[in-house]
Amino acid sequence: MLKTLRWLAAACGLFGACVPAALAEAPYEVWAIDQSNSPGVAYGGTLYVFDGADLERGQAGAQAPAEKVDLGAAAAALCFARTGAFPVRPHMLAFNTGGTHAVISFVASGHVLIVAAASREPIECIRTSAGAGGARQVHLAIPSPDGSYIAVANQNGKLFERIDSDFANDRFTLNPAAGIDLAGCTTPNGAPCQDPALRPDNAPICPIVEAASRYVFVTLRGGGLFVVDAKATPMAIVAEYDIDTVHPNGCLGVQVGSKMYLDSGGGTATHLYGADIYAFPVSGYAATNPPNIPAPKVVLSDPSAGADAHGATLSKHARYLWVADRGRNSVWVIDTATDNLVNIVGLAGAVSDDPTPDLMVTSPNGSHVYLSLRGPNPLTADPHVSTGSTPGVGVVKVTQGGRSGVFEAVAPASNVDAAGIERADVHALSLRLK
Repeated sequence: MLKTLRWLAAACGLFGACVPAALAEAPYEVWAIDQSNSPGVAYGGTLYVFDGADLERGQAGAQAPAEKVDLGAAAAALCFARTGAFPVRPHMLAFNTGGTHAVISFVASGHVLIVAAASREPIECIRTSAGAGGARQVHLAIPSPDGSYIAVANQNGKLFERIDSDFANDRFTLNPAAGIDLAGCTTPNGAPCQDPALRPDNAPICPIVEAASRYVFVTLRGGGLFVVDAKATPMAIVAEYDIDTVHPNGCLGVQVGSKMYLDSGGGTATHLYGADIYAFPVSGYAATNPPNIPAPKVVLSDPSAGADAHGATLSKHARYLWVADRGRNSVWVIDTATDNLVNIVGLAGAVSDDPTPDLMVTSPNGSHVYLSLRGPNPLTADPHVSTGSTPGVGVVKVTQGGRSGVFEAVAPASNVDAAGIERADVHALSLRLK
């Protein structure tokens, strides 16, 4: 039953949402990572694990105790032993189907760390390939729902890579023959994958895997998108989209039935502001299709100053899609039946004057949405949209059946350096059933 639950979570939301009623009251943990360096070193980070019941206590959620795991200790030692380099900037986090393993992405050093979820022990560390200009970064590495691979966005290396995986036997292998050079490849229609007019900067940001585990939607920093058949070796582009169709800085997505919702946002010097939500089909892809086919539906588009679409999650029963506007401290609420915007939930106020919501997950019972909140000295994204005042995990009580919410508390994270400066910067966030 647990395996079924995690498969459904993968099908409904990237980091956990939309669960069967039979397990709606299951105990759970919320994992969040402060991506600032471990104290005294230039690598590592801190994993915070909160008990869901502690976070659900209204304003008292601010006092929720956290189990802390120093990623600059055993995890860093393992990465150095395997790769000769320490892991830097733990940026994203995702669980496999079944919740037995966590996959942590290090965006500065290009490491993928696999952790035994129950014991919190690191069991494997892989460094991705050197790509464009010798760069390698992992913005997001995420397991497929069937567990056969981990899709890896090697951001500044401009590579889309695959780690072949066997979670039952703790076997993980980077497969160089499967990768795609997004800076140098050619699309099925004969166009350059990276092109000043079509797709000017092919740094992959987030791979979003559909429920059947075949197709991966790969968002691009400079705009455009590829849909990739991840089961092929080498992996194969089966759909190509340009910057006019899909705007820059796409981040996350969730699947509801036959629709895959994806967003695009601001947060980079060449595209300061922007927010778009698209609904793509999860079928109909073929290399013989012309560009931008099948066409996505534009659900929302907001180019105004301050806008920055980022994290996404679903309410209970997938009735509503929540998308964080990181730049303006709010959440868009979309009715998934009609694709209409039905509410905007403001977050800035008494709990936090500048929360800066980044990623989001929904509790199994649907009662709460949790947010990763950025710090006063952000380490990733342009500071104009990623600077926050209260680093930690935000706790939002869901109301009106998922149509709205009340910001109740912040479970804080802190990493004050020798000069008294707060360095904590929480980005990675996910949820695991206990």
